[in-house]
Amino acid sequence: MTRIITSTILAAYVLASAVACSNTARGVVDDTKDNTAAVRGGLETIDVKSAIMADKTIDSGAIDVDTYQDKKLVVLRGSVPTPEQKAKSEAIARKHATGYTIDNRLVVAPQ
Repeated sequence: MTRIITSTILAAYVLASAVACSNTARGVVDDTKDNTAAVRGGLETIDVKSAIMADKTIDSGAIDVDTYQDKKLVVLRGSVPTPEQKAKSEAIARKHATGYTIDNRLVVAPQ
């Protein structure tokens, strides 16, 4: 009888350990996916902002670029002095963030 109880307790412990390890492994996978998405979003932000800054016809000092990897969305915020610069900033974002939706919230504020 003691042997059956000991075996049952041991089996329960092994099962609980396996479930805990499974949950831990699943958590690691989920965390890795979340971190990878954040890094990819950061890379898109850098690519878009760098390309806008490299274009010397755009006053990029007041442009912020935010990327939402989970939504595949790039948001341009801030201000530019002309409608042409607003349109060109959006075109550059579209070129450098392939597969993303561009939300151009730039305000035209002449200096």
